[in-house]
Amino acid sequence: MPNFSIPLSGLTAESAALSTIANNLTNQNTTGYKDKVVLFSDLFYQNIGTTGSGDPIQVGAGTEVGSMPSLFTQGSVQATGVATDVAIQGSGFFVVQNSDGTMNYTRAGDFSVDNNNYLVTPSGQQVLGYPAVNGVVNTGAGLVPLQLGAGTISPPTATTNVALTTNLNAGAHVGDSFSTPITVYDSLGSPHLLTYTYTNTGPGAWNYSISIPAADVGGTGNPVVVKSGTLTFDSNGNLTSPAADVTGITIGPPNTAALADGASALTFNWQLYNNGAGLLTQVAATSTTTSETQNGVSSGSLVSFSINSDGTITGTFSNEKTQTLGQMALATFANNDGLQLQGNTDYTPTLASGQAVLGTPSAGGRGTLSGGALESSNVDIATEFANLIVAQRGFEADAKAVTTFDQITQDTIALKQ
Repeated sequence: MPNFSIPLSGLTAESAALSTIANNLTNQNTTGYKDKVVLFSDLFYQNIGTTGSGDPIQVGAGTEVGSMPSLFTQGSVQATGVATDVAIQGSGFFVVQNSDGTMNYTRAGDFSVDNNNYLVTPSGQQVLGYPAVNGVVNTGAGLVPLQLGAGTISPPTATTNVALTTNLNAGAHVGDSFSTPITVYDSLGSPHLLTYTYTNTGPGAWNYSISIPAADVGGTGNPVVVKSGTLTFDSNGNLTSPAADVTGITIGPPNTAALADGASALTFNWQLYNNGAGLLTQVAATSTTTSETQNGVSSGSLVSFSINSDGTITGTFSNEKTQTLGQMALATFANNDGLQLQGNTDYTPTLASGQAVLGTPSAGGRGTLSGGALESSNVDIATEFANLIVAQRGFEADAKAVTTFDQITQDTIALKQ
């Protein structure tokens, strides 16, 4: 009598193949999805004898699904222009944390920033990475949720250098003056408006004074002069004295180390020369300041950020400063095929996969990252359609075997009649 379990095992296996192919096709547009294949394996064999030469005569018991590995080939990387999107090129998985503190791993980098400024997956899992303190990443620290929202603040930087490119009119009369303002910043990021005033005292000779509003240093009345001196120019209009930059200009109230707003006393240098050439000149032209620079900034909030190939996240702030905010982590496994799929393109490790090996992108065999891009599914539609036809033919053949066996069984029963 025919063994119905043989074609039925084929129907079961081909059904699994058809379902897998359908799942692949359904996920052809799923970010980071990895194509799965179904590999069959034959079952045990029954020995029913041997040939005259001693060769075994065996009858098989059918087939089963031997394995269903994912194909971890690279999906195409598509630019999106969205700063929170990240694609992995090469090996590795993003590390994400569930609400209960457990970790999952994914290739899908379609992240966003939540209302607490954390980088999260579409299902709300927090993306983990290495923290940065004052712009320096500590890869020796444990992984933490990455915070990238607008609440991130860049601290202020006090002014330590001021440079003015100024011409003083050689045709000025004794007593003529010219003033130019420049804003500097203290240790709290508060602005202070300094006024540079130049007064002609004769041919090629000027006095200068630097003043600040009295209220800024806890006083009242007229602006307070914090520095004064003389300037001398040669017959070509070049600055000859002072012969070097003016250093150690200090702004602060008398007998105290703090400004009126509580910031530390401000000390800065006035740069008069650049590569030996004076920034102040005296020629027969209107007195004017053509450029002014100073290196202080107020505090700033995060305006934008970018993710570099090594996973470092660089923020740009409203005070025009840039700073490293953290670094994304990637995980690798000894055996990717041993990972357990959880849905939402998430994986969890098993004994077969081994534990996650964590590190930074582009190091230790891990891939690089592309910010503002996503990795597409690696499903090839043409291949899946070909596999679909093969699985269909297999299913039909097994179904035909079942109907044939059924007919044979009916014929056998009819022999008794």
